[in-house]
Amino acid sequence: MSVGHYENFPVASVLLPRRLRPAVAAIYWFARSADDFADEGDLPPAERLARLETYREALRGIASGRPTADPRFERFAGAIRTHGLPIQAFHDLLDAFSQDVVKRRYASFDEVRDYCRRSANPVGLLMLHLFRAATAQNIAWSDAICTALQLVNFWQDVAVDLRKDRIYFPRDEMARHGVSEADLFAARADAPFRELMAFQVSRARALLESGAPLARAVAGRSGFELRMVIQGGLRILDKIDRVHGDVFRHRPVLRGPDWLLMLWRAAARYPR
Repeated sequence: MSVGHYENFPVASVLLPRRLRPAVAAIYWFARSADDFADEGDLPPAERLARLETYREALRGIASGRPTADPRFERFAGAIRTHGLPIQAFHDLLDAFSQDVVKRRYASFDEVRDYCRRSANPVGLLMLHLFRAATAQNIAWSDAICTALQLVNFWQDVAVDLRKDRIYFPRDEMARHGVSEADLFAARADAPFRELMAFQVSRARALLESGAPLARAVAGRSGFELRMVIQGGLRILDKIDRVHGDVFRHRPVLRGPDWLLMLWRAAARYPR
């Protein structure tokens, strides 16, 4: 399971009510295409930021009711109007994508959590608005799940991010466990790194489990889909533990037997 590129975003899923599928597809298009501006290809940073700014300008136009000639943005604007989606959630996503262009190191977990607040949490918030379930308690549970899934993606893709010169481990926690950047670039999965990874996995698992009540609060097929998403995150964390944190040589991915186990767990009353 990967949170990057929004592969876990339930795009037009058969588990979603038909009336919501166009809106979900439009939101996915916005997030995916904007993320690609920040993360894919060989464009210089200034050009990436400029392209993201065109999306901000489009959001400002939607907020002010200005028409757009781009049919993709027109569908996107229609979804926002129809479902009363909060424009700020999309601005938060763009802020996170812009940050990925210019920021490659994080001093503390507070900085990492703030990134997750803007890169992942808005997706859950938007889904709650689509389901007209954006209560304070549901948003808190959703934020915990989305932040956890973003962390799962980080720890799953440590080696991938290193190739982009990105490190999401907080520097203060690396220092506390005796892990240096040189250790990471050397793919040194020694005892200090294993301890660092075990700490990160434990925190992500606790966050996922703290948000799990949302999967029982959301009714029907959508609640089941959410349970599957939670189970996917937990399963990736289990796989990281199984290789003692060595994600350099064993990138955890979900395979057939994992999906069967996830289905069995998701079908139970509790997410795990």
